[in-house]
Amino acid sequence: VLQDCGADCAKFQKSELEYKFNKKALERPYTSKHSWGKTYGEHKRHLEFSHDQYRELKKYAEEIGIFFTASGMDEMAVEFLHELDVPFFKVGSGDTNNFPYLEKTAKKGRPMVISSGMQSMNTMHQVYQIVKPINPNFCFLQCTSAYPLQPEDVNLRVISAYQSAFPDIPIGYSGHETGIAISVAAVAMGAKVLERHVTLDKTWKGSDHQASLEPNELAELVKAIRTVEKAMGSPIKQLLPCEMACNEKLGKSVVAKVAIPEGAILTLDMLTVKVGEPKGFPPESIFDLVGQKVKRNIEEDETITEQVVENHVKKVKC
Repeated sequence: VLQDCGADCAKFQKSELEYKFNKKALERPYTSKHSWGKTYGEHKRHLEFSHDQYRELKKYAEEIGIFFTASGMDEMAVEFLHELDVPFFKVGSGDTNNFPYLEKTAKKGRPMVISSGMQSMNTMHQVYQIVKPINPNFCFLQCTSAYPLQPEDVNLRVISAYQSAFPDIPIGYSGHETGIAISVAAVAMGAKVLERHVTLDKTWKGSDHQASLEPNELAELVKAIRTVEKAMGSPIKQLLPCEMACNEKLGKSVVAKVAIPEGAILTLDMLTVKVGEPKGFPPESIFDLVGQKVKRNIEEDETITEQVVENHVKKVKC
């Protein structure tokens, strides 16, 4: 499904539960409508894929030509993913302020994608200072850890703040909102990595499904992102070849506002701007024409061309 929709990578979440949670957390009663067990530990054990299932998933991803990785939700999960030979490590927001975990993960030497939900800018500076000397190949994702995420809590402007604070690393966005508009906006702001949760059915049991995209939405998102990437284009502002037809048809020229006799010195009140036939001086030349002498009679409403202005030297546009 992910490959059909145009995604580049499928990412799961891998936990070694006894390393991620302490005993009391695993024994805590879990009575939520989303629960798959009486305790939180039972619930998580029901949902967690085994090492063999992960090996099978990675093999399948290779067969269909898509990258496969996971968020390592504890240090032992990272050890397993390293052994699995994933292309990069995802650091979930819950481990971004886990500095010993970051050091150990960075030392593995794989690229790292680090989410920043629940963190402060001060913490992100610390994360940068820990990871950068060990492993320069990492990026930060702006993220708000709420499911589903409301637009007023997204704070896309943090992307710009990260771009300014950390100009030497890519910045991306991890979204838990509904719909695609906000994620497309993140790409327009320069997000280089985009992460979204995906489900086959938003009504399924489980708290994440509601904050996920169904396959048709994912396909629409990828298509919109590819369009935006093309549309970002060049920062150089110039008349483009695709604009020539419009310019020929509707581009304006300097035109005689009144009849002008041969030998007259042009003044501003003799001139106006209209769509002219033939084309003449462009409107931005009107002030340069003031004070110049005309070589012949010019009729009212006639285009002012280079041929009728004495000693005109055409300015080269830079």
